[in-house]
Amino acid sequence: MDTRKEDILRFSFKHSASPVAYCALSTKCGTRDEAPAYNGLAHFTEHMFFKGTAKRRANSINNVLESVGGELNAYTTKEETVLHSTVLKEDLPKAIDLLMELAFTSVFPQKELEKERDVILEEIVSYKDVPADAIYEHFEQLLFEGHPLQMQILGEKKSLMKINSEVMKEYNSRNFIPSNMAFTIVADCPQAKAMSLIKKSAEKYLGREIGIEIITEGDTGDSGKRNESLPQPLPNKIFHKSLSKKSHQAHCMVGTTAYTAYDSRRIALSILTNILGGPASGSRLNMALREKNGLVYSVEAVYTPYADTGIFSVYFGCDREDVDKCLSLIKKELDRIVENRLTPAALKAARKQLIGQLSIAQDNAEAQCLSMGKSLLMYGKISTFEQMRQRIESITAEELQQTAAEVLGWERMSTLIYN
Repeated sequence: MDTRKEDILRFSFKHSASPVAYCALSTKCGTRDEAPAYNGLAHFTEHMFFKGTAKRRANSINNVLESVGGELNAYTTKEETVLHSTVLKEDLPKAIDLLMELAFTSVFPQKELEKERDVILEEIVSYKDVPADAIYEHFEQLLFEGHPLQMQILGEKKSLMKINSEVMKEYNSRNFIPSNMAFTIVADCPQAKAMSLIKKSAEKYLGREIGIEIITEGDTGDSGKRNESLPQPLPNKIFHKSLSKKSHQAHCMVGTTAYTAYDSRRIALSILTNILGGPASGSRLNMALREKNGLVYSVEAVYTPYADTGIFSVYFGCDREDVDKCLSLIKKELDRIVENRLTPAALKAARKQLIGQLSIAQDNAEAQCLSMGKSLLMYGKISTFEQMRQRIESITAEELQQTAAEVLGWERMSTLIYN
């Protein structure tokens, strides 16, 4: 009998010589998949995975891996929910089985839900007390107004109060199905054994047969795109908002909509973002605002692609009286990168820097395991490092300048200032 399409789970494996094993169960659902009335449901559900399954209570769940020195964790983004663990390689079967148990047999007990709601409400208060963190999500709220990406990951008190066990169970049963998931492993064990463990555990907890689609690094795979019924990306919305906050300095965001995760131009924009405000101390914005003028402690540029839109943003914190000067310097650097094509030497250095950062990230097995899951959900494939390197090295100075003109023009920028 053929396995139903919704019961086919994507799986990717990478061998490691380390005694430590990493595994992750990634699901293509996040904040954007909630009903607005239940904003915060995805994150709330992630918390509740640890509060009881059909056969375990909360303290027993935590003890499964902690008793062997392992770690169990989870996180929620606007487009994915991830359960992941780190264990010694001989304990990988326990980790795999536990992730499957949590995803497929969590019971979301109402009594535990009430307690955890209070924890999240306190988390919201703590988050809002840190303007440098809160301003990022606030900026996206304004930029994506009317779009599912507008919703906050933590949610709001009004919406969280409406969530009960039945709402959570319905959300879980609708989204946490094999075809909406990917299991990734980085470990020192045979791939066939790992796949067998995944299949056995999933079938045990789902009570039916499932299929495993093995996707090897470099395979073509399928597009992995989201349902076409999702809203189309909004046109770029321009706003300039300033709010009074009781903080010792001003916190500022400058940004605009950008390319989706499926747009080939995202590579060029990633390079430009790195040049402007990447992690290197020699980034243009760091040099202009901190090193030359001493106006900020830190400044960073970030490009985040989503399934149907993206966001480019610059964040900095400074003394209140220096906000306008900082904005003027940022405009100058954006204008410069739009108007002036990179020299061959600068282009070579920019490519090299991004390739180096990716190479170092590849050496982190946990980050690699999580990245593999994200790639399977988004693209249905995992690119090799060589494929990524070739794409970066193929980018020309002309492409970078064209991308800068399309995305980074000052007339496209919005601002949010916490004074």
